[in-house]
Amino acid sequence: MSVFHLPDLGEGLAEAEIHEWYVKEGDTVTVDQPLVSMETAKAVVDVPAPHAGKIVKLYGKKGDIIQTHAPLIEFEGSASVQKDKGTVVGNLEESSAVLDEGDMIIGAAKKTANTVKAMPAVRALAKQLNVDLTAVTPSGPQGQITVDDVKKLAGQHAPKLGNVEALHGVRRFMAIAMQKSHQEVVPVTIIDDAVENPASQEKDFTVCMLQALVAAIHAEPALNAWYDGKNMERCIHQEVNIGLAMDTPEGLFVPVLKNVEKKTPTELRTEIDALKKSVRARTVAPSELQGATITLSNFGTIAGRYSNPIIVPPTVAILGCGKVREEVVAREGKMEIRKVAPLSLTFDHRAVTGGEATRFLAAIIKYLEEA
Repeated sequence: MSVFHLPDLGEGLAEAEIHEWYVKEGDTVTVDQPLVSMETAKAVVDVPAPHAGKIVKLYGKKGDIIQTHAPLIEFEGSASVQKDKGTVVGNLEESSAVLDEGDMIIGAAKKTANTVKAMPAVRALAKQLNVDLTAVTPSGPQGQITVDDVKKLAGQHAPKLGNVEALHGVRRFMAIAMQKSHQEVVPVTIIDDAVENPASQEKDFTVCMLQALVAAIHAEPALNAWYDGKNMERCIHQEVNIGLAMDTPEGLFVPVLKNVEKKTPTELRTEIDALKKSVRARTVAPSELQGATITLSNFGTIAGRYSNPIIVPPTVAILGCGKVREEVVAREGKMEIRKVAPLSLTFDHRAVTGGEATRFLAAIIKYLEEA
């Protein structure tokens, strides 16, 4: 028998959820034939067959969480390691070797009779929930402890919530990202209003916000950055890749507009519309959900004036724009009715100073009031 393990589906993801099986046990498949679609953090990726053969066993059913590098499919016979031919997930590897958690877990010794079999993400969850892994009954392949095993034991000692449903797909990954942000980031939110220039009121507001971010980054580059809290290092980016938060019935998606500083308003609008279409159809490519250097959330298209937007590491800033409203404002001793855009800027105070953040917000307001 040869075992095909779940490959890394992008940027070191620790796990993925089975979205749909395209095959069943007993099927014979050809090389590169789609086997299963796996849902990662906001993207659904098809995993192709690494070689031809007969499927003996599928590890998991729809909705199950599979750890990266854990067994996914068992084939009849044996096969040499092969590389895929340009699939979206990069190199897929397959071998007949049985998974040895001693090779997989950082800092773990080689397997012994007393070794607990658990991936790093499972161990982290156990630590968070104060669960002793030696007390957990494993249900995973080859005696591995799964996320569900840890949650099950933790749940036995927790109060019952009544009618509950497990989070899956986009909502589950959103919950993980928000928890990570809460644990790692030191957030500060500052708010202010921008009184729009009457001449700009006929312009595309979302595009104006994107261009305002570019202007602010030129004035204060420190907010267009990534921060590594573990090593206390930051990387200030030259390119401006803006994550644009999009609401859907399935959850929040944040596709990334790349090199915004180089694009015209028409090009930006065309790209926004294309991303909206692909997000709603769930055809957005994983590469279009990665690489943001800063984020924009235009939540005011629904409701709300101010907020404290959540930063997703490794970025250090996110700008939220609330519902634009008309107000009476004083201008040169006269009263005028003008549109006012409420702005909320959250920054990671580990990497950004208060002065940098306030100058950044001031530059956004200046652009919107003069554009």
